[in-house]
Amino acid sequence: MSQYASKSDFKAALDSSPEANTEDEQTKEDEEEPMPKNYLWLTIVSCFCPAYPINIVAFVFSIMSLNSYNNGDVEGSRRLGRNAKWVAIASIIIGLLIIGISCAVHFARNPAF
Repeated sequence: MSQYASKSDFKAALDSSPEANTEDEQTKEDEEEPMPKNYLWLTIVSCFCPAYPINIVAFVFSIMSLNSYNNGDVEGSRRLGRNAKWVAIASIIIGLLIIGISCAVHFARNPAF
């Protein structure tokens, strides 16, 4: 056996040096972050509630969140998704209040029904 390591061992040692690993750093930077939630399903459900201007705004925020992610703005997508969620929840609560109030008024006027 030779007292010197083979050329392939030297090459392997050089390949693992920090200066040679610039490709690994670039691939880590190029990896896409997971898509944040845009709550599209929740905004579609909120469109069935009778609070129409509010639930349309929630739907628009959700679509803007999806478009923002597709354009590469992950933080903006996360922020718009959070806005869509809270506006959709507010729309559902307001819609349920409108339904409850209209039922209470209807049955208060017509007690025989």
